[in-house]
Amino acid sequence: MRIGVPKEIKNHEYRVGLTPASVAELVAAGHEVVVETRAGTGIDFADEAYTRVGAKIAPDAAAVFAGADMIVKVKEPQPQEIALLEPRHTLFTYLHLAADKPQADGLIQSGATCIAYETVTSNSGALPLLKPMSEVAGRMSIQVGAHYLEKEQGGRGELLGGVPGVAPCKVAILGGGVAGINAAQMAVGQRADVTIYDISNERLAELDLHFGSQIKTAYASKAAIAEAVTRSQLVIGAVLVPGAAAPKLVTRDMLKTMMRGSVLVDIAIDQGGCFETSHATTHDDPVYEVDGVIHYCVANMPGAVARTSAFALNNATLPFVLRIANHGAEAAMQADRHLAIGLNVSGGKIRHQAVAEALDLPFEAWAA
Repeated sequence: MRIGVPKEIKNHEYRVGLTPASVAELVAAGHEVVVETRAGTGIDFADEAYTRVGAKIAPDAAAVFAGADMIVKVKEPQPQEIALLEPRHTLFTYLHLAADKPQADGLIQSGATCIAYETVTSNSGALPLLKPMSEVAGRMSIQVGAHYLEKEQGGRGELLGGVPGVAPCKVAILGGGVAGINAAQMAVGQRADVTIYDISNERLAELDLHFGSQIKTAYASKAAIAEAVTRSQLVIGAVLVPGAAAPKLVTRDMLKTMMRGSVLVDIAIDQGGCFETSHATTHDDPVYEVDGVIHYCVANMPGAVARTSAFALNNATLPFVLRIANHGAEAAMQADRHLAIGLNVSGGKIRHQAVAEALDLPFEAWAA
């Protein structure tokens, strides 16, 4: 198969769909790989690093799309990339369509087969291709939250972990999944006062066993969340409903009860965000203030640590890329129901029910 890797063009996005090591595996398996020039320079991979392992270098994205059967990316395709897609293409990347109807419309019109990293599942029901970026975003959320609590950033001027004689900040983490648990690990490491909220009692029990007395857990009722935002200096939104829009857990009215200079970090912003006042921001302009509360809602948080993120993502995606390349998308999905669940759009139809419901569009199941 001919596999294309365009340079990412989202704001401050330096990750790359395939590292040279991944390209080497594909070339060894008999596939052709074409990489857009300078696609990897943001993480210190020059074009020569790709040519050394057998890739061809293309001058622009148009040449990559024209010469490839499968396009492997990191972030959702931008409008100028969607315009290059054809029915013959398989697109394999993060899509997050539930909060992006224009993108969904464009992919439907393209006729391409579009498989989303974030909805591919595993035998345990986990999301193996979302997990590495959820780990990164969860850990980053505490890092950026602590930064924006600093006075010169507009925050309260409080140190997350306090010091002897001065109490640590209270951190409320909404969601006890992969992002939430990684956020908690970092917050505990900084000696913050951490509470994780979740609607699964089973998950809360698991978190209690994992962390012991290092954190507190609470059922995520509306009343509990309202109380949490009132007394917490840092609130992390880490909820996820696979394929669907994130629920709005913190309302504008709740925001008015928060301490001035406190910080919200919305990890769920790719799926529309879990705070009513959230809207996507960029690394160029990452924060804004509503009612005296700082909002950090960058839609590609892991792009800030692009090298770490690119390696982590490739470790997870490469086996699936190889499977699709070796057998073709249709046969690969027929053989692997978990990969088939990753299918969001094909043949001009929405193929994932949660995506269709979130966008209020017709759903038509893919026939294996």
